[in-house]
Amino acid sequence: MVSTTAAPDPHSGITAPAALADREPRVPAEQLVAELVPPPRFDAVRFATYVPDPHQPSQAAAVEALSGFAAGLGGPAKDGGRRRGLFRRAPRTPARTTPRGVYLDGGYGVGKTHLLASLWHATDAPAERKAFGTFVELTNLVGALGFQQTVATLSGHRLLCIDEFELDDPGDTVLVSSLLSKLVGHGVALAATSNTLPGKLGEGRFAAADFLREIQGLAAHFTPLRIDGEDYRHRGLPKAPAPRTDEEVTRAAYGTPGASLDDFGDLLAHLARVHPSRYGAMCEGLTAVALTGVRPVPDQSTALRLVVLADRLYDREVPVLASGVPFDALFSEEMLAGGYRKKYFRAISRLTALARDAGRLVPAS
Repeated sequence: MVSTTAAPDPHSGITAPAALADREPRVPAEQLVAELVPPPRFDAVRFATYVPDPHQPSQAAAVEALSGFAAGLGGPAKDGGRRRGLFRRAPRTPARTTPRGVYLDGGYGVGKTHLLASLWHATDAPAERKAFGTFVELTNLVGALGFQQTVATLSGHRLLCIDEFELDDPGDTVLVSSLLSKLVGHGVALAATSNTLPGKLGEGRFAAADFLREIQGLAAHFTPLRIDGEDYRHRGLPKAPAPRTDEEVTRAAYGTPGASLDDFGDLLAHLARVHPSRYGAMCEGLTAVALTGVRPVPDQSTALRLVVLADRLYDREVPVLASGVPFDALFSEEMLAGGYRKKYFRAISRLTALARDAGRLVPAS
């Protein structure tokens, strides 16, 4: 049930906010393919808008390397620029002898996604011939289309960018590695990011070694680019804002056109009924998300669904105003020490940034 704690008088003429828990979008396979572009947050990013930290020379070096990589991907499309139909069999093309790929290796918030999206924008190819998606979105695409049709759909692309390559799910890693092997055979260039664990930032190429080992047969096609630095989302910023009261959250939701308002428990239950591939569509059009009663998530499956929602909200720059526990208390110590810890730390970082954005929704007292 949606919380209405201290809500305005229903006879006041104020329209009650919608609830995420009432949204159950249906997303056709064609739309999943068409949406493989950088998310709205990264529509305008370019290499020129990335500001390297002068104390981290690896950042400027990565910009230079990726700019050269993009320049090397130019050239006419193989079929003259015609877009292949979604369900048309892809013609076989000769494999390149030295397929190119880059892997951006670094910690949280050093701008890897900014650089990956900049590479997508800088590559001289029409939008339908280059794809950008998270690891989860790619596995969802395979689930929707099937493996062979996904190969057929993406094999005519010049570039495939994979953000947040997940190394913690062996089954999905093998699936995507097999997909990439097929695409490399069709001459598709690859670029990927993944996160170094917070406790491993001083251990050189920890993430790169893991990544290259997991994609065994593709390792020779990737050049690791190390990007050092602090999390820009929190660099020089004040401490994460404290949670609001139920009353503040509810009033802010009623006073913000296009906001949603949900009880946290109801939202978690709803996420279990909606496939994660539809979470992006579920967030479309929202100006803010208001949550009452935020509390630690009860289990791993619920936590992983929440991570996907956090990613989709962050992609769309939707501020999140919440009451209850702070976002850094969402996941148990056991979860943060387990195999999915990279996802949980990313979610905490992104939700904290969105919570700061939501501060403007509550009038200063």
